[in-house]
Order: sequence, then C-alpha cells, then structure tokens
Amino acid sequence: MKIIAGSDHGGLSLKRVLVERMRGQGHEVVDAGTDSTASCDYPDYAFLVARAVAAGEAEFGLLVCGTGQGMAMAANRVPGVRAAVVSDSFTAHATREHNDANVLCLGERVVGAGLAAELLDTFLSARFEGGRHAGRVAKMGQLGG
Repeated sequence: MKIIAGSDHGGLSLKRVLVERMRGQGHEVVDAGTDSTASCDYPDYAFLVARAVAAGEAEFGLLVCGTGQGMAMAANRVPGVRAAVVSDSFTAHATREHNDANVLCLGERVVGAGLAAELLDTFLSARFEGGRHAGRVAKMGQLGG
C-alpha cells in the first residue's frame, strides 16, 4: 500500500515512529515533511498530503500535529479528502468502514506511540463497507468534500 505522511513540528516524533512502522510492514511510504523541530505551519503539510491522496498518488494519508485537529481541518478543505482525527480503536475502524476516511490524523500530544501504532494498524486494515454508507459519502462529495 502506498501511504503519504506529513507532520508539523508538534507531530514530528510520532510521525517518524509511524513511518518506520509502516515501512517495516512493507508499505511504500512517502514522507512529505517536516523534518525539523523548528516551528512551521501545519496547513502546508496537510495540503501536500491531502492533494496527493485526492490525486490518487497515494491510497492513504497520515497527518500528525499536536492534536490532529488542525491537520484534519486543513486536509478536509481539499475535495475528495475525508480526514479523520482518531484517538480510540472504535473510531479508527468505524471512520474507514462507515465514512471511507482516506487520511488518518493523530495528535502527538494526545496519544502515545503505542496507541498510535494500534490506531494506524486498525485504520489501515479496515475496509469501507459501502452499502447504506455509500450514499452518505457521496453526499459529502456533492457538498464540496
């Protein structure tokens, strides 16, 4: 699976851990940055990742900042992206199964590395159920998302 990952300075450490995990599992991972702890603007990295996912250059995106919220807000501005902030296992699989989420957003200051790894694995292994959920996801696309 091809995955593109990005973070701001507040999510750099967790992003690095998760990128190595995904590579170790055999995924092709593009690290879109940041590579520095210097303060930077999360929308820059959110847009890089979201545009790549929307263009089909990657199957999924991973975004990490302090809370995950800023990344999700920015990424969801890109048509075709359904970014979800996740901090529990149920949401990690349900957002894929019911909402066809294609970008996982995590907060380094919210979840530890162990839980983040579990959430990532759960998200990547879940599949969109379609059916009654497909019409709802289509509506989001019609509304500009």
